[in-house]
Amino acid sequence: MIKPIVKDEFFLSIKSEVCTKKDIPIAKDLMDTLSFHKKSCVGLAANMIGYSKRMIIVDSGFIPVVMINPKLLKKEDPYQTMEECLSLVGSRKTTRYRKITVQYFDTQFKKHIQVFSDMSAQIIQHEMDHLEGIII
Repeated sequence: MIKPIVKDEFFLSIKSEVCTKKDIPIAKDLMDTLSFHKKSCVGLAANMIGYSKRMIIVDSGFIPVVMINPKLLKKEDPYQTMEECLSLVGSRKTTRYRKITVQYFDTQFKKHIQVFSDMSAQIIQHEMDHLEGIII
């Protein structure tokens, strides 16, 4: 189901809770909502559509990937950039890393450890900030 984008900074600033298998249906709402916003959006966190759960979706040009309970294991090569967010007005300066290693679970709760770089890494870091209640 396509969900409205949350703009409430108080709700967005709350750290998200760990997902369990009962939270898997959130993935469908993330997919539907990202697809609806595909011209202006490359990733979403569950709290952006009203769920305070540790789940994100990232579309870096291939098939959108849902990441459940993602953890940043390693980060390399920091840089400064400007980012925008569907939940916020305007763009803001932030620090990102060009190369990251992330552990996450897919919608079958299969564990993955994967290295991402450049734009994919930036999108994942942005969405993972949402899970921590960090608003750029």
